[in-house]
Amino acid sequence: MKNIFLFGECMIELMAASQGQSSNTMQQSFAGDVFNTAVYLKRTFADVQVNLVTAVGKDPFSLDMIQYFEKENIGTDLVFKSASKIPGLYSIQLDAQGERSFTYWRENSAARQVMQHIDDAATEQLSKGDMFFFSGISLAVIEPDARPAFWLLIDKLKAAGVQIVFDPNYRPRLWSGPEEAQAQFALALQKSDLSLPGVDDFEQLFGMTNVDEVYTYCQPFHVNELVIKNGEQSILVVVDGVSTEFAITPVANVVDTTSAGDSFNGVYLGARIEGYEISDAIALASKAAGFVIQHRGAITPAQEFSEFINAQLASVAKLKKD
Repeated sequence: MKNIFLFGECMIELMAASQGQSSNTMQQSFAGDVFNTAVYLKRTFADVQVNLVTAVGKDPFSLDMIQYFEKENIGTDLVFKSASKIPGLYSIQLDAQGERSFTYWRENSAARQVMQHIDDAATEQLSKGDMFFFSGISLAVIEPDARPAFWLLIDKLKAAGVQIVFDPNYRPRLWSGPEEAQAQFALALQKSDLSLPGVDDFEQLFGMTNVDEVYTYCQPFHVNELVIKNGEQSILVVVDGVSTEFAITPVANVVDTTSAGDSFNGVYLGARIEGYEISDAIALASKAAGFVIQHRGAITPAQEFSEFINAQLASVAKLKKD
């Protein structure tokens, strides 16, 4: 069984109970970029052991959150409990096109201190994984003075043969300034075996507006597998210097783009760790993201997603057989 660890933060999510309804009536759930990725990976590839690496509190929300992880069949051995901190919280506002904006309350988030819990035993457990995934948000959330310990951990995992995966997910408000984020992203790309940058993130951070600019920036880092996402336009995959562009079929009924990239990442990584060809992994991940953005919230109803993705998996299997 393949084994992947995903490092980051899960938060309490608040969203208007129904579209167009007053923000005085909110629906509460749990979400976060790395957690969302874990959910869609596990729902699509049940045979992969998916583990979350994070910290929560001991409050009722934290206990409910852990139960939610377990309900989604995500491993919680490395979900640490802080005696003094609680989970972060955010609210989502959607515009008419399904584009979202966020308001965060995460200064007291337990996940900011997760590196305090990564001891020799945790490092040994992580070293037995096949893949370790983190994001730009993961980097931004942990306290700055803990980042050297994080990079030391990454070096140890690489030395143990763990595949390092980085999604440059950029949120300006989480950083002291763009220079801090640029320096940390450069370190992440330098150490990554697989990376999934999005043009929109690089536009915010570097002023880059197209796939070619992103590829040119990433080239010196020699990432083995580079997957450059450009929204509904296309995806460029570069493996060992050989690039292939994949067209994307746009979705007409966009409801909520909150977890588009996260669901793509989860399904793509699951497909790759399970040995799928890149073309099949891209097709599955793109269809999953297209399905997710037609639903409200970061996490779609489990049964609906499972029915959809199982049909896609069966279609890929049939094409391979034929």
